[in-house]
Amino acid sequence: MANTLPQHVPALDGLRAVAALGVLVTHVSFQTATGWAWAERLDYFVAVFFALSAFVLWRRRDAHSPAGYYLARFRRVMPAYWACVAVVFLALPGASFSVVQVLSTLTATQIYVPDGLASGVTQLWSLCVEFAFYLVLPWLPSFRSLRARLIALGSVAALSLGWAWVAAPIEDFTGVNAQIWPPAYAAWFAVGMTAAELEGRVRAPRRAWPFWVLAAGCVWLGSREWFGPQGLTHPTPGEFARRVAVGAVFAAAIVVPYALGTRSPVLESPLMRRLGLWSYAIFLWHVAVLWVVFPLTGLPLFSGYFFLVLIATAALTIPIAAASYYWVEVPASAWLAASAPRLAPAKAASSQKSPA
Repeated sequence: MANTLPQHVPALDGLRAVAALGVLVTHVSFQTATGWAWAERLDYFVAVFFALSAFVLWRRRDAHSPAGYYLARFRRVMPAYWACVAVVFLALPGASFSVVQVLSTLTATQIYVPDGLASGVTQLWSLCVEFAFYLVLPWLPSFRSLRARLIALGSVAALSLGWAWVAAPIEDFTGVNAQIWPPAYAAWFAVGMTAAELEGRVRAPRRAWPFWVLAAGCVWLGSREWFGPQGLTHPTPGEFARRVAVGAVFAAAIVVPYALGTRSPVLESPLMRRLGLWSYAIFLWHVAVLWVVFPLTGLPLFSGYFFLVLIATAALTIPIAAASYYWVEVPASAWLAASAPRLAPAKAASSQKSPA
């Protein structure tokens, strides 16, 4: 069956662009104090990023030895990450950073220390979670039976919803927001891994629009005050568990149809696929750009002007992201690939599931 799977899933490129821009919108909404709860809940696109990563990596989990896999992940994410962090720490106007923030951000451990999230790169907390997933993925058990694998994924996803209750005493003892530690989001990664298991076994839906309606319903539900607190209010364990559960449904509704093969002329268009190439850099840079947009436009924080700030942030972020991709990501990856010793794949190429 692996040989019949596509080498590439074009719609997922465009979907990465949608996710990156969705996260950008939610941060602009926070900083302009729109009060639009639905825009704040577009942070569910972080769940889409997690599910996409899990799908791509799980479907090709046999492609490399652990050493080769770690090298490939390092080449993909760290040069651009460090470049963004370095520029922010050295040049972000009006910002100050503690030694702990600098060191923990450079090592992607800022979610594990008190006050570790630094101005201009606060959104990188989610990359700490994603990097942790990268570290453990080669060592996750893969049962011979598909049914056993699906049961294991479902069980882990369900159990992870209890993490918020585990996190509460950790927070009381350490002063760290342990709600955002990696175990909390296992359900979001499980969505992508499940899609990878079902690829080639389950027929893709003919149309994706009903699933987008479901995703919109998740945003509506997550934006209700009775469902959970809005803004940056720290949720109770129960509220956080509900938020993660709905985020998993949101990610499944958006990712799974395209992962299984549903086509989309919009997501597969040259523009969206190009933005998808730059999506990682869009995510990296947009908060720092948003920080700069306010003094550039003369607008104070939390004063409204959502659309003006959104247009300005996107207009600056996208070319910066393109420059990061072509001047940092591509050459750094090529240099590291040429400099590193050749690492043999774990299995023959004919048995690999190719990346999306």
